[in-house]
Amino acid sequence: MAKVTIRPGKLHGTIAIPTSKSHTIRALLFALMAKGKSHIQRYLPSPDTAAMIDAIRHLGAQVEVAKDAITVEGVAGKLHPAEDVIQCGNSGQVLRFIGALAALSPTYTILTGDASIRHNRPIKPLLDALQQLGAFASSSRLDGYAPILVKGPLKGGKATLPGEDSQPVSGLLIAGAFSPLELHVTNPGEKPWIELTLSWFDRFGIAYENRNFEHYKMKGGAQIEGFKYGVPGDFSSSAFPLAAGLVTQSEIVLENIDLTDVQGDKAIIPALEAMGAHFESHKNALSVKKGPRLKGTSVDINNFIDALPILAVVGCFATGKTEIFNAAIARKKESDRIHCIATELKKMGADIEEKPDGLIIRPAELHGAPNLQAHHDHRLVMALSVAALAAKGESTIHGIECVAKSYPTFFEDFRALGAQMEIG
Repeated sequence: MAKVTIRPGKLHGTIAIPTSKSHTIRALLFALMAKGKSHIQRYLPSPDTAAMIDAIRHLGAQVEVAKDAITVEGVAGKLHPAEDVIQCGNSGQVLRFIGALAALSPTYTILTGDASIRHNRPIKPLLDALQQLGAFASSSRLDGYAPILVKGPLKGGKATLPGEDSQPVSGLLIAGAFSPLELHVTNPGEKPWIELTLSWFDRFGIAYENRNFEHYKMKGGAQIEGFKYGVPGDFSSSAFPLAAGLVTQSEIVLENIDLTDVQGDKAIIPALEAMGAHFESHKNALSVKKGPRLKGTSVDINNFIDALPILAVVGCFATGKTEIFNAAIARKKESDRIHCIATELKKMGADIEEKPDGLIIRPAELHGAPNLQAHHDHRLVMALSVAALAAKGESTIHGIECVAKSYPTFFEDFRALGAQMEIG
């Protein structure tokens, strides 16, 4: 198990943030269903990307992977019987998106994944909805988790499912682009991620109806021609260097930032500005400027849920109380992020209180800790690394290899900014 030892210090310089995992995954999915060749440039080379490539190959796509681009020969909307069990790795998107799309095939598709996928990433809402739409969909252990078996075809009609987790909803909508269906979604959450999926429909001229993220109607019958697509920078990843610049009182520049992109995680920028952060944007770059100490605030984080760990860190260095709420779904990510980030920051002296749907953080002087654990969660690795840069004394984080899931060059980039990070 790899570890990193971090010493506190200021940062300086310029880095380019990695490209979007969520856009990369969706681009591959639509390339699978397209007619002819699609070219995906500047893709994110992560384990989740590899899992999606493997999945679409099993369903009939021909895929060539080069350093700077992926070329996909699609199936023109006609999935092939799966060649083998589809291994989703640690990717909830692969599980939910491919699981929904598999209902377009009249043959059985089996999907599974790592321990987190099999025990912490619920799939029952998707399975129930697929059953309502006439497909066979079952958890092999009857516990609502992977491994799952799916067999179509979809017979259409209406389905109702909870919407706290956006991925089953997005998966069903993507399936509905090719086979008609209607969805009623209760308690819709993570709405920007639904908007991200709908933006792909807009790109291809796929018709849909969306009423307040609660009612959807998909007409089916989509026909997609092969396409070219350049993946934009990832706002989820940008949160960590942005926060690092702020808590270490450093001035840095982030490139590959497109503020016009639909990604909901760009909400991290106004959230930090509400705490007193000062940024300057110019072309595709964002500069972090020095300023007074940040102020605690109250943050409804549901629209950018992946920022919970790093905002918890920022709250430790702010004046006054910071409250993060409407985050219950964060307990069902790669780890229970509410509990795990609270547990690890307490090792560093944080004054942090766990709530069912969030956290309350009060200012505290963080100190280095020798036994910080990543809990197999890439966002915990990065958030704790930022905390270590602004703490007093040396810290060591164990289990850091999972950072490759969304930010493969994280440590390389931070060392380019002057961070003292020793991997062992």
